[in-house]
Amino acid sequence: MSSSRYDDHAIAHIPEGEGAAGPNRPSGGSDPRSADRRAGGQAPGRAGSAGRASGRDGSRGPARGREGRRFAVLVLCLGLVALLALVSLGVGSRGIALPSVWHAVLHDDGSPDAIIVWRLRMPRTVLAVVVGAALALAGVVMQAITRNPLAEPGIVGVNAGASFAVVIAIAAFHVTAVSGYVWFAFAGAVLAALLVYTLTSKAAARSNHHTRLVLAGAALSASLGACTGILTMFNTEAFDSYRFWVVGSLENRGTGALTATVPFVAAGVLIALALGPSFNALALGDDTGAALGLRVPWVRAGGFLAVMLLCGASTAAAGPIAFVGLVVPHVLRLVLGPDLRWLLAYALPGGAALLLVSDITGRVIARPGEIEAGVVTSFIGAPVLLWLVVRRKGAVA
Repeated sequence: MSSSRYDDHAIAHIPEGEGAAGPNRPSGGSDPRSADRRAGGQAPGRAGSAGRASGRDGSRGPARGREGRRFAVLVLCLGLVALLALVSLGVGSRGIALPSVWHAVLHDDGSPDAIIVWRLRMPRTVLAVVVGAALALAGVVMQAITRNPLAEPGIVGVNAGASFAVVIAIAAFHVTAVSGYVWFAFAGAVLAALLVYTLTSKAAARSNHHTRLVLAGAALSASLGACTGILTMFNTEAFDSYRFWVVGSLENRGTGALTATVPFVAAGVLIALALGPSFNALALGDDTGAALGLRVPWVRAGGFLAVMLLCGASTAAAGPIAFVGLVVPHVLRLVLGPDLRWLLAYALPGGAALLLVSDITGRVIARPGEIEAGVVTSFIGAPVLLWLVVRRKGAVA
């Protein structure tokens, strides 16, 4: 049976102001809408419009429900980070039970457990949370401004600049304490990132700015890595101190590294979260974003500033810890989807949880010694990311 042009769906899309007669429409009083009006009924076109309006209103309910569930899951993730932090306070060469850890956290009474928790393990645990959250957030921002899913903060020369500055501090100024060369590392990271951004922002092909950014960062990282290798090859003192920093460790960092890191990380977090809606528009492309009223150069510069603050401060405090800024955004994107506002929010507890798990694992499997968190992060992150990619590919196929 052939459907008439005047069925419900067809009539709902006919403009209200069309005349009664037309090339395919019977003239006179045969218009169904006129018949409905004469019968005192509602016009099908208006009914269709009302249905569509109610559909739009009804769709807000499921959208609000999804956002509510996401927010609830975010709260649960923060609770998981708090639980992992308590476990981190109790794990070490001398194990402390969770009830004793909780009592020591609430009552710093000078007992042996309280001294271990507050003097030795609390700065390390808080630094793991700060560094992990900062690196994961920097990874999300880096992938957003470059529109490259393989991008991670180290590609803009941050790690190489920090490493070279640490070697200079040790070799030229004989700085051996972490609290001393953390400022050199931060300065080196910022200068290297600024150099990469300055060189690429003056390029003529603005549309390929993100590609030039990655290539320039890779070239600068290779050059600074070669300079660092030359200095450590001929300076034994610099090599001995540098090799413990370059693997990425949270051990013996103290409160000095933490207090130097937190202000810069806080500023980077605020900038990144504020740019979340703009990153969503930027993901559509530079031309589309500009058509939507987005100031693309300013958004990309703001994102780069956030990466520079987050990754520079984190690398200065704990050394180059790889894979956090790459694996966490991928895992979150597979679970949450492409909305960068939620990816930015979930990156904070996601990165903190990954680094806490890596640090705890390194202390457990090598007791009474330990394996540095940067090494364990790669061992944990690489198989997880590979499994998720293979599983995702199989699901799509």
